[in-house]
Amino acid sequence: MIELIRPATADAERPYVTRLRSTASSFDPHDAVLVDGDAEGGLFSGAFGIVAIEGIPPGQLEGEVVLVDPARRRIERLLRAESTTNTLLVTERCDQLCVMCSQPPKKTHIDRFDLLERACLLAPEGMLIGISGGEPTLYKERLLTLMERTLSIRADLSFHVLTNGQHFTAADIQRLGAPDYRRVSWGIPLYSTEPALHDLLVGKDGAFAQLEEGLSYLAIAGARIELRTVVMNDNVGGLPALAGYVSSRLRFVEAWSIMQLEHVGFAKNRWPALFFDHSGRFGPIAEALDRALLHGVRAQLFNFPRCTVPAAYRSLAIASISDWKRKFAPACSDCREQTKCSGFFEWHPDEEARVTVRPL
Repeated sequence: MIELIRPATADAERPYVTRLRSTASSFDPHDAVLVDGDAEGGLFSGAFGIVAIEGIPPGQLEGEVVLVDPARRRIERLLRAESTTNTLLVTERCDQLCVMCSQPPKKTHIDRFDLLERACLLAPEGMLIGISGGEPTLYKERLLTLMERTLSIRADLSFHVLTNGQHFTAADIQRLGAPDYRRVSWGIPLYSTEPALHDLLVGKDGAFAQLEEGLSYLAIAGARIELRTVVMNDNVGGLPALAGYVSSRLRFVEAWSIMQLEHVGFAKNRWPALFFDHSGRFGPIAEALDRALLHGVRAQLFNFPRCTVPAAYRSLAIASISDWKRKFAPACSDCREQTKCSGFFEWHPDEEARVTVRPL
C-alpha cells in the first residue's frame, strides 16, 4: 500500500499546494525545489517557505503535487506524477447512506476547492484527475467552476467525477454541453431496476427517481457517463434485468462497470450478508454481461481478480483498483496475467485472498 499522507514540518502559517522538484529546471512559482535529502526524507524550498518531508526518499516525490498542512504537520500527496489513479476528495459530506459505502460520510465539510484547483493547474501533462466524495455535487457550483477554470487553461487534462447523479437540473444542460465538458466523465451508481431496492441500498427514499431525472439531463447535455453497479447478495439476481434496462433506456452511456464489493467502511461489518462470491456462481453476472454486450453496451468488471472469472469473460476484468490501495496474494507472483489484473484491495482479508487465487 502506498501511503498518501506523510509526516512533514513547514514554516508556513496556512495550508498550501506545491509541486515538488529535484532541480529548478522549468521552475514555476508554485514549485518547491529539493535542497537536501536522503533515504529518510527531503527538505524542499519554495515561495511558501521550507517544508521537510519525512519517511520517503525525495526521488519518489519528483513532480508530485502535494498539499502542505503546517498545523497538522503533514503533507497529502494529491497528484502523483507516475500514477494513473489520482483522485481528489472534495468533500466527505453525502446525502446518501449506502449500505456498502467504502468511505462513510461525515456531517462536516472543509472547503478546499481553491487549493484543489491549484493542484489541478500544477498536474503533470495529460493527467486524468478523479473527483470523489462524499457527494461532490452537493457543492455543484464550486465543483463545476473548478473544472471549467482548469480545463480552460489546461487543454491536456481531463476529469472523472464520482457522483450519485441526483443534483443536476434542467438549468445545467446548456452549461454541461459546453465543449470543455467532453473532457469530463461522470461515474454514476445504479444498483437495480426496482426503485425500492435501489433506494434501500443507497439509504435514501426517492433516490431512483431523482437519478433517472439527473441522467436525462446529462443525456440531453451530451455528457459522458459511466454507470457503476456494485454486486451484492441483494441485487445480484436482478443484474440481467438491469442489463436490459441499460441496453434499452441508457444506451447513451459510455460504459457499464459491474463492481465487486470492497471490504471496508460499512461493508466490513456486513460482509457475510452483503458479499456475493462470484467465483462459485457467476451465472447472473454472465447473463448480464451477455445482454449488455449483445446490445452494444461496453460492459466491464471492476475489482474482479482475473483468475476468479470464467475464461470467456476474463478479458472484461480490468486492472481497476488504484495502485495506492492494491495488493496481490503471494501466489499471484507466478501468474502470467498479474499486470492485467485488479488484484485485491489492501484491506481485503488475507485468508480470503489466499484461498481465492488460482494463478493463470
